[in-house]
Parts: sequence; C-alpha cells; structure tokens
Amino acid sequence: MSEQSGTDSVVEGNLLIVDDDRPFQQRLARAMEKRGFTTVTADSVREALEAIQAEAPDYAVVDMRLEDGSGLDVVEAIRTRKPDARVVILTGYGNIATAVTAVKLGAVDYLAKPADADDVLAALLSEGEEKAPPPENPMSADRVRWEHIQRVYELCDRNVSETARRLNMHRRTLQRILAKRAPR
Repeated sequence: MSEQSGTDSVVEGNLLIVDDDRPFQQRLARAMEKRGFTTVTADSVREALEAIQAEAPDYAVVDMRLEDGSGLDVVEAIRTRKPDARVVILTGYGNIATAVTAVKLGAVDYLAKPADADDVLAALLSEGEEKAPPPENPMSADRVRWEHIQRVYELCDRNVSETARRLNMHRRTLQRILAKRAPR
C-alpha cells in the first residue's frame, strides 16, 4: 500500500475505517492520518456501530464482509446518523449486485482489496462526475464467474445441492468447479 500522498492537498475530517484485516486496517489508518484525517478504527459491525453512535464520521471506509455481519449495515447506520458522509466500500469479493446495493445505500464508490491509500483518498473525495480509470489487472470472465459461484455457495451455507439449484446447474458440474482452484 502506498503511504505517500500523490497530491499536496491535506484533508480535514474524521474517518472511520472498518475492516477485520487488522494489518491492512492499521496501514490504511496510518496512511490516511498522513493525509490529514483523524481516524477511528473498528474490527466488526458491532464496534463500528458503537463508534458511529459516539460520533458520526465525515468519511468512512468499510469492508464488505466482516466477522459479525455485512458492511452494508455499517453504511446504513452512517447514512442514518450523517446523510452527507462519504463512504467507500472495500471488498475482496466483488460482484455487481453488492455494488449496486452499496451505492443505493449511499456509498460513493466500491473498491477491490487490497486498495491503495491514494485510490481510497481519490474515491472519498471524488465528485462523482469523473469516471475512475479502469483497473490495471481486471478479473477475467472466468474469475468473475468463479467468484459468483463461490458467493452463492457461501450464501447457501455451503450446500452444494441448493447452490446448484439456484445457479440452474447440475450438481456434479458444480462439484467439479468447486474442487478446482480459482482462475486468474
């Protein structure tokens, strides 16, 4: 993660960082403090909700999947307390449906992990008119398909038969896909 700011501007405001990947969370907090933010960190939905009750943040970076729930619950709580807060969702499990839900709940952007601090800053401060540049290494179509299958599999509590039914796929075909490594 880049710790040097690509811009000379210093930002003021409090930033809530919610991520259960502690090393990433701490690196991002340090990098964002160097850019002028006052940071508060949380490892879980519960801790994030407590932090929001204590003081609603001006900005937030929220991991999509947390040990005790969904980052979308945190986004919703921030929007309730401070409607003009700027929230960016981070995830290692990107999919279109979740991105749409995050934006509908008020997130200003959706970034894949591990995100660079400069990318997070740009997303938090963007006005929305400018389009983000395309990713340097986008996921292949096979990888996107594999990620979608994995997500549905997890949502079905790792039940192969139910997952196959929901994906309209033969159970044995699904088992073969699940046994393979993720495509690049």
